[in-house]
Order: sequence, then C-alpha cells, then structure tokens
Amino acid sequence: MSEYWLISAPGDKTCQQTWETMNQLTNKQNNLCENFKFHIPDLKVGTLDQLVGLSDDLGKLDAYVEQTTRKIAAYLGDVLEDQRDKLYENLQANNTELTTYITRFQWDLAKYPTKQSLRNIADIISKQVGQIDADLKTKSAAYNNLKGNLQNLEKKQSGSLLTRNLADLVKKEHFILDSEYLTTLLVIVPKTNINDWNAHYEKITDMIVPRSSQMITQDADYALCSVTLFKKVVDEFKLHARERKFVVREFVYNEEELAAGKNEITKLVTDKKKQFGPLVRWLKVNFSECFGAWVHVKALRVFVESVLRYGLPVNFQAILIHPNKKSTKRLRDVLQQLYGHLDGSAASSGGNADNVDIPGLGFGQSEYFPYVYYKLNVDMVESKV
Repeated sequence: MSEYWLISAPGDKTCQQTWETMNQLTNKQNNLCENFKFHIPDLKVGTLDQLVGLSDDLGKLDAYVEQTTRKIAAYLGDVLEDQRDKLYENLQANNTELTTYITRFQWDLAKYPTKQSLRNIADIISKQVGQIDADLKTKSAAYNNLKGNLQNLEKKQSGSLLTRNLADLVKKEHFILDSEYLTTLLVIVPKTNINDWNAHYEKITDMIVPRSSQMITQDADYALCSVTLFKKVVDEFKLHARERKFVVREFVYNEEELAAGKNEITKLVTDKKKQFGPLVRWLKVNFSECFGAWVHVKALRVFVESVLRYGLPVNFQAILIHPNKKSTKRLRDVLQQLYGHLDGSAASSGGNADNVDIPGLGFGQSEYFPYVYYKLNVDMVESKV
C-alpha cells in the first residue's frame, strides 16, 4: 500500500513516551501498521497570527508541489516511451527509494536552514518548485515539438499509399525527366480496380504514351502506378482519372529535395537521441528535488498545525504510519481511543467531521481528527496529476 499517514500527538511526560504508547497499541499489540518516528527539527515558531496565515498558505503550497512532482513523474513516463517499465526505478528521492526517503526522513539543513523563519522556508520551497515547473514547461514543449515533427515524418514514411511519402518508393528510371512536352504522373489505383486501370489508362485522355504504365509497388489496398503523357493533357487526365477512382498524387522527382527530406528525418532522429539522455537526467534530478520539497512542506504543516493545536512550548511527536491495507478502520478506532480526548468535536463526529471549519487553522479539510493528520501517497506512477 502506497498510502502513509503523517500524524502528530502532544508529548506526554516526554515525546518518547508518546511514541512508545502509540507504537505499542497500533503496531506491537494489534499489528495494524508499521510506524516510524518522523524527525522535525526545532523551527522558529513566530507569532500566532503568522502561524494562522501560514497554515492556509502551506495547504496551497502542498497541493502545488505535489502536483508538480506528479507532473514530472508522468512526463518522465512519456519520455521513456518503450522503456516505461523502468519508470519506477527512475523515481527516487536523494538517490533512495521514495518509501525509504520518507521513513528515514532527515530535514535538509543546507536547503532549508532552520534559522530562517517558517515563512521564509515556505518561500524558498515555493520559488524552487516554481522555477522547476517553469523549466519543465519549456523543456517539454521543445522535446514534444521535436517528437511531433518526427512522428509526422514517420507517418508519411508508412501508412496508406494515398497519404504516405512516395520519395523512398520511386526511382529515377520511373520518370521521364527534362522533356519539353512529356511528363510522368504517379497514380494510386485501388487493387480491386487494377484490371480496369491496365485495360483503360491509355484511353483516359488523348496523348498518353502507350504501354508507359508501370506498377511501382502496392500495399494492402492500393497499387502505385506510373503513366507518361503530354503535359498539355495533365489536368484533363486528372479529372477523368478521378471519375474512375484513380487518384493522381502530386509529386515532382527532384533528387536534391528527396535527399533533403531523408536528411531531415535522420537529423530529427539524431536530435531526439541527443536530447533524450540529458532530458531524462534533468527529470530524475528535479523529480527528486520536488519530492523532497513536498515532504518538507508536509513537515512544515505538521509543525505549524501541532503548535496551533497543542500550544507552546513546542512539545509533540510526529509519527509516520504505514497502515496495513485491511486494518485502516481498526487503526482509526485505536487512534481515536488514544487521542479522542484532545478534541471533543472530532470525538462526537466519529473522527470525520466534514462540517468542522475553524477559520485559519486549515481544519476545513474533508478529514478531521483530534490529532494532526496528513496523508502522503507515494505512488507517483499510477496516480493522476
């Protein structure tokens, strides 16, 4: 199960005692979950007003950072294409698996100095992720454009004879070139009508060179045929050919242009290969950055809500819970027994008061419990952005 619960409860005599009581009841006695201490450093508290304002802003920042993290994961999956099965192993935080990162979470003092105010730390994260989000838009637009151009050219290299590029199918000897009066047309003939073509192409108009048609190639539905005629009857030929369900493809044999077309697809394939490696590396690095930032936002939220709920001096234990899939309801009940006394409104609502909304404290979330609670879903592959 990829869902984790991040909770905090006020310290009893000591925070260690809070941890032991909770772990004893939920894990050791009832085997409802696996628990991990979640280490949050001593952060600057500031004033109550600042905390109330920050609480709401952190909720928005949490959603934004998670969305950006998932966007990067989803785009990495798109870029990997045929290697998409390797996506999961490429999604790491600080060179470790995501579950390891959160269960052994250590605050990054270098990126988010605890001497800074809570507001400053939130601003650092916001700017960092905002820049990554902007860079992602630029990089993905450039790569998608290149990929789109290549796909369009590749479509023209395959598909039906009605639409595909004919350059790689024809040869110089199929055409009358450099003639003042004659020209060669390429005609797409339905295979069901091939006998009709062979019997009647010389009579579609006057001035068609007898026995000039060759079948160059065919696919499942059509044949590509050539025919040589006088230039002056080309328009008339096209009109009457269409009446018989023969389609004249616009095509001029020009060796330089054909070579340029082949070079273009080679160049696009080369460009895509060149950009693939650096783009994958950038996505991996910045996924790690964003995921780390997201977990730090969760830590900030736990800290702020714990101070607002439980008061000063700061005395709470943050715990990361990995619920057993079939035990979530029982686990909620045990946590309710443990912490229900902290808040009467949560106890009276059975631990899920949709209508509780205390301004500023960010309690108007769909799930409200007497203890501080946030959910983390670390499944970055299947979950939708």
